[in-house]
Amino acid sequence: MRRQITLLVAATTSIVLLAFLLPAASLVARVAAARAMDTAQVQMQALISSVGLDQRADVAATVAAADGGGRTVAVRWTDGQWLGGRGALGDGEPPVSADVVTGEDGTRLVQPVRRGDGTAVVEVFVPAEQLRAGVTRTWLVLTGLGLTLLVLALLVADRLARSLTRPVTELADTAHRLSAGDLSARTTPAGPPEVREVGAAVNRLAGRIGELLSAEREAAADLAHRLRTPLTALRLDAESLPAGDRERLLADVDALARGIDEVISEARRTTREGLGAGCDATAVVAARVRFWSVLAEEERREVSVWLPDRPLPVRVPASDLAAAVDALLGNVFAHTPDGTAFTVAVGPRGDGGAVVVVSDRGAGVPAGAVERGASGAGSTGLGLDIARRTAEASGGALRIDASHRGTTVTLELGAPA
Repeated sequence: MRRQITLLVAATTSIVLLAFLLPAASLVARVAAARAMDTAQVQMQALISSVGLDQRADVAATVAAADGGGRTVAVRWTDGQWLGGRGALGDGEPPVSADVVTGEDGTRLVQPVRRGDGTAVVEVFVPAEQLRAGVTRTWLVLTGLGLTLLVLALLVADRLARSLTRPVTELADTAHRLSAGDLSARTTPAGPPEVREVGAAVNRLAGRIGELLSAEREAAADLAHRLRTPLTALRLDAESLPAGDRERLLADVDALARGIDEVISEARRTTREGLGAGCDATAVVAARVRFWSVLAEEERREVSVWLPDRPLPVRVPASDLAAAVDALLGNVFAHTPDGTAFTVAVGPRGDGGAVVVVSDRGAGVPAGAVERGASGAGSTGLGLDIARRTAEASGGALRIDASHRGTTVTLELGAPA
């Protein structure tokens, strides 16, 4: 918008300057010509008086004194002889009245003067340079003045446009920061009243979003906390089991308790990690595969793991990536029979980031399984949706390729900002 405002002012100022300077330039030319002609007329009137009253010798002296200033003065005496130089009339018949002859080289004023012994002719020649004297210099001054005014108008327009567009730019930056997850972003209302009102509305919206998220996090924390009671009862029941089963079940209960504690801690965290948070995909996937390998060994599942020998930073918090990998591996265990082999591979992404691939040899996931709440096996249907949202939040995507020979889920993760 700043550029458009400057261009608009430039166009408007140019039109106004042209409307002023073109007539002024034409007027300057006419004034210069009129000034030269007026001077020649005054000179001719003085010669007419001398030719009509004085003797030839006196007229010759007057002609010699008047010739100069760029003009040529000549008088043809009554006997046909020229005084002060030969004029354009030559030996022709004298005109009966005053005449003005304009040519490419200049303008001639011709005036017959009657004397007692005949008719004399007075001729004053004004060259073209004399008619345009000072015009070029004045045009240059007008052009410089016009350019100066145009530059000043552009500077004022640019300053005005900047004062109008800076609040809008800051408002856009605040909106981008909010969309990136920075809920502390606020704008300082400035500029025209309409822009200030929009800035105040965006600040109120950001505050309201923060309040809603806080309420949602508290609700999630409260809900997770309610699970502690049945979890405690489950622990008491597990302690009454035989030794072998008791240790295994207590370990599962401890893992569940740690998961609930993580949910409460995450929900009540006052500052949220934005899109700038990141982690090493290689390390996170390796840790989650080690966790699930214990269950895979119990169910006699063959696990193939392909990990790079270097870190692969991605724009995802470690906890979010771990939850996404757990969701993908959990689907393998939940939707394929015992003994089904699966593969986990991590590799670099073409434009930065990482690609996590989880494939199995099961029967494949049903169509629409990636939709939130969709499930074909009685689960909540949130696992694949969690992985999808994690990938998209990092600038990547989730792809599912399913057939009768198995399912391959590809999780593309974007590079750190």
